[in-house]
Amino acid sequence: MEQRVLGRTGLKVSALGYGAGAVGGLMVRGTPDEQERSLARAFEAGITYVDTAALYGNGESERNLGRALKALGARPLLGTKVRLPAGTRGDIGAAIAASLEASLQRLGRDSVDLFQLHDDIGGAEGLTTAQVLEEALPALQRLREQGKTRFLGITALGAVPALRAVLESGAFDTAQVPFNALNPSWLAPAHAGVAGQDFGQLGKVAAAHGVGMIGIRILAAGALTGSAERHPVAMQSVPPIASGPSFAADVAAALRLRPLVEEGIAGSLAELALRYAIFAPGMGCALIGTASVGQLEAAIAAAEAGPLPAAAVERIGALLA
Repeated sequence: MEQRVLGRTGLKVSALGYGAGAVGGLMVRGTPDEQERSLARAFEAGITYVDTAALYGNGESERNLGRALKALGARPLLGTKVRLPAGTRGDIGAAIAASLEASLQRLGRDSVDLFQLHDDIGGAEGLTTAQVLEEALPALQRLREQGKTRFLGITALGAVPALRAVLESGAFDTAQVPFNALNPSWLAPAHAGVAGQDFGQLGKVAAAHGVGMIGIRILAAGALTGSAERHPVAMQSVPPIASGPSFAADVAAALRLRPLVEEGIAGSLAELALRYAIFAPGMGCALIGTASVGQLEAAIAAAEAGPLPAAAVERIGALLA
């Protein structure tokens, strides 16, 4: 699998990353055997980065990852995240330190490669720019100085002005960016994106500061498969994030791309969407969350199929316009 340098971190990461979140659900609700088989297959295929968070399954993802990685004797590049509920914001620094300590215990590790702030920035219920730069950042930097993380990142959801200020601070090494065929605005400046916000300018700001971009929601939580059916292990009700007004609306939009599959450009809508995201210009590592080993196999095959023809990428935009 293609390996890329993730921004200024210098880390070599696989083009496709292993997402251990609750939406796909395998690392939260799957069986220990399938969790271990899935990770083993990922590593065999050349996947080098695994992403989790304390929030996923209230720690279950981290606990299961810790157990499975130990059983496999594997030590991939590993990232986790902290989210700060409103009740913890009286002492943001202490809450961040406590969260990472608990994550490390669940993972069975002394440190992680990437520790990310999981809160919206500048949104109605998120952190303000001042809270990020004046309270969260010093705490994150202390953890890095203590050797508990190598690099710092954000989940880049929220309001454009606040996100821009945080990226321009130069303090964060990576940004998890919502990116898929239904909303390519982060890496396509001409696209206005959700609610008319020009997230495309943020992609340029991130690149200018050497911020490695990690793609999330690359299948719009499964809507880009063109099916509303959910795997039993997956999250059964999924609100859209940075895409359409509802999951049903996202599925309906995805079905407009069927002509490209019928013409043989890709074997399925899922393959089409995966290749669109994995090989987007500027993408460092695109995360895929899965509910089964079979879904992971399909994602690996898409990554190995390579980029879509440029004409097909243009037609995706036209079909969804």
